[in-house]
Amino acid sequence: MAHFAKLDHNDYVIDINVVHNWMLLDSDGHESEALGIEFLVAWSGGHTNWRQTSYNGNFRKRYAHIGGTYHREFDAFIPPKPYASWILNETTCLWQAPVVMPTDGNLYRWNEINQSWDQIKPVNA
Repeated sequence: MAHFAKLDHNDYVIDINVVHNWMLLDSDGHESEALGIEFLVAWSGGHTNWRQTSYNGNFRKRYAHIGGTYHREFDAFIPPKPYASWILNETTCLWQAPVVMPTDGNLYRWNEINQSWDQIKPVNA
């Protein structure tokens, strides 16, 4: 099965649709994203903004998620931004905190107000 992200006019992912692989096969038996989009345009009544997404994350960085976006320049799906202060890493196309999380083995939670990582205290401590 092939998965396609339905995008709005701002490239936000608004739905995910599944298309049988045989719908994507060209005359030589190769899969074609364009054929999948052609099918979806007709099926959806004319919605033209579709991008194929890989359920296994084999292309476009990761599987698309509703609420995320498609970034045309990077040809990648980007998850929703978790906090206003976080910055997009253009290599991974993932959001990163403006401060690196400590790697001391403890659990942390991002504190947007203080722009810092707060340690999560164990319940039994």
